[in-house]
Amino acid sequence: MNATQRLAYNEPTWLDTLAAWVLAIAWILPLLYATWTAFHPGEYSTKFSLFAPLTLDNFRRAWEAAPFARYFLNTTLLVLMILAVQLVLGTLAAYAFARFEFRGKQVAFALVLVQLMIMPDILLVENYKTMSRLGLVDTLFAIGLPYFASAFCIFLLRQTFLSIPKELDEAARVEGASAMQVLWRIYVPLAKPVYIAFALVSVSYHWNNFLWPLIVTNSVNARPLTVGLQVFSSVDQGVDWSVITAATLMTSAPLLIAFLLFQRQFVQSFMRAGIK
Repeated sequence: MNATQRLAYNEPTWLDTLAAWVLAIAWILPLLYATWTAFHPGEYSTKFSLFAPLTLDNFRRAWEAAPFARYFLNTTLLVLMILAVQLVLGTLAAYAFARFEFRGKQVAFALVLVQLMIMPDILLVENYKTMSRLGLVDTLFAIGLPYFASAFCIFLLRQTFLSIPKELDEAARVEGASAMQVLWRIYVPLAKPVYIAFALVSVSYHWNNFLWPLIVTNSVNARPLTVGLQVFSSVDQGVDWSVITAATLMTSAPLLIAFLLFQRQFVQSFMRAGIK
């Protein structure tokens, strides 16, 4: 089979495979370095030795250097709050765009798509002014409020709902189901893989979000993990890479585990939504 035939059947060429390996190695090397440094004494952070002693002391020091328990609680509450609101609002909006006809529908959906083109950092100043006027500065609600309406969630669910046959709606209506019952009993269960994929995207983004939480919070009570990691780069003794990498691994471990558990649903959901 020649190159043209392989492309026609969407089979990867040797160049595709090489590019994939290069990207995979470029991604895994920093993680391997962080893992090596976190589990070895500080003097081995810049050198490799097969006989280097293993230690968990770096994780203990990282946990004691900052209120990690509070940071983990704040981050968990934050991402769950944002995700719950995004799923409810996104489901209702996507269902309306997919199955209802109303005046200004195309204009409203165009405005949703415009939101996808606007970088969140552009709105930092205005968002901070709004939170200040509302008296919400230094709260978890202030971190999450600008992200409650997710254009990506609406777009992804709308594409999925459009792929569901309308005959299911008609059959449910004949049985006496209301519009909300059709949504929650038919559309939501059929879109379960898409919800899982969006949940991974949303949780990952807001778990790692740094700039906006840094601007809108002032105390430990509201700061998430990403902002709390600053303490490790401002210690009086200088930068201890062993402790920093241990803290980084503790911060990123939940996301890595979640992706490994749900990676199949993550890929399948985007394929079902028609997104390349």
